Amino acid sequence: MEQNGVLRGNSPATIDRNGRLKIPNEFRRIIEVEYGRDLFVTSLSGENVRIYPLAVWTAIEKKLAQMSSTHPARVRFLDRVNFFGQLTQFDAQGRVVVHPRVRESAHMAGEVDVLGNYNYLEVWNHERFVGKLQREPFTDDDARALADFGI
Repeated sequence: MEQNGVLRGNSPATIDRNGRLKIPNEFRRIIEVEYGRDLFVTSLSGENVRIYPLAVWTAIEKKLAQMSSTHPARVRFLDRVNFFGQLTQFDAQGRVVVHPRVRESAHMAGEVDVLGNYNYLEVWNHERFVGKLQREPFTDDDARALADFGI
């Protein structure tokens, strides 16, 4: 994986019995170099885990601060990310504790897939992610939408 500050690709990993995820080295190196060791671990749906470098999450919060505090979308978003969310950082072995609430909801135990998503990571239960790919195929409409952006 080329180190240019972008998190991309998939790296299989394991969540141990203590709820710790060892962040794959190629992802951890990029995060530490670009953003440091502080993280916000959360979920929007409870279906997967999102691991944001704290600097990336802080930028999202600044954008949210521009919305009315009573805007329904803002309230629903914050309800979910705060319900599942925890501030944390890498330990000395590059592991991150996934909070029991999101770990249970997202079926995070054993083999998982850690996916780079530009500036944050998504972690999925392997079987759940394979099922998602089958339920949500890449369509011709998707291809056309991306073509509009020259992709």
